[in-house]
Amino acid sequence: MAEPADETQQRDLGLSGRIAQSRQKRILRHDGSLNVVRLGGGFWRSLNLYQHMLTVTWPRFFLYVLVFYILANAVFATLYIAAGPGSIQGGEPNAPWHNAIFFSVQTIATIGYGQMTPKGNMANALVALEALSGLMGFALITGILFARFSRPNAHILRSNVALVAPYQNTRTALMFRIANGRSSQLIDIRATVTYSWMDRATNLRRFRQLPLERDNVVLLPTQWVIVHPINSDSPFFQLNQQQILDADPEVFVSLSAIDETFSQSVHSRFSYADAEIIHGAKFTDIFGSTPDGVVTIDLSRLSDFSRTPLPAAPDSLQTS
Repeated sequence: MAEPADETQQRDLGLSGRIAQSRQKRILRHDGSLNVVRLGGGFWRSLNLYQHMLTVTWPRFFLYVLVFYILANAVFATLYIAAGPGSIQGGEPNAPWHNAIFFSVQTIATIGYGQMTPKGNMANALVALEALSGLMGFALITGILFARFSRPNAHILRSNVALVAPYQNTRTALMFRIANGRSSQLIDIRATVTYSWMDRATNLRRFRQLPLERDNVVLLPTQWVIVHPINSDSPFFQLNQQQILDADPEVFVSLSAIDETFSQSVHSRFSYADAEIIHGAKFTDIFGSTPDGVVTIDLSRLSDFSRTPLPAAPDSLQTS
């Protein structure tokens, strides 16, 4: 018998049925990557060096450049030594390695102070090869460096927790808040929120896209509190804190926006799992104003919240 269309839609989120059957605690890591280990693809076939160099952290990028620079000079210095005594004229007396290393440094960067010069066919061939390698290597590094600076990426700040909080006086809602971490403007920000929980009756993980109070905003100058109102159709309906945690919950968030500076789309994703979903709390106010009345927002307090009782309404999360 075919599944109802709405049930199929709830489960078909591109995460694979195997993930739905898995027992792992978290599907989305804190950095937004899927918690899936890929095997059997082969190291070289799965290696995307350019993508890695674009996305790696700045300290690691400069470490890679430094290691490449040191290794390249060490290799060519060894080749100059192997070319035999007298292949490098000038330099410090009785210091072949010292001369070879610093001659390589001058050659790979095409500096050429003139104090040391190659002698012989082998040494001159190595100089030609190293000069070509240096030109190509520095051009490649410069191109990657420019691409890293020019590539638009979102820096979305988010609260560390999602709250089940009072909503419209007599109701409750699941909510979290985000803010733009950069000085540039984001426009047309859209959010998709999906809830995943373990169905104990079938021992399968279920997925459902949550309807939001609003799923997009035009601008994000301060903060955006993303709200899923809880009603009888919500998977959070009439669940208390312990019941939510017992279901191994995870709330997936996917954000897309247009960076005004580059006029290109940027994306961000993250999730809230287990104890990061807090029942019976509300976010504290992080707004203020300057002496002349301009609105301020303290982004360092984006995750601040206080405990609060939830309204005892028919669509409340509290059970009797």
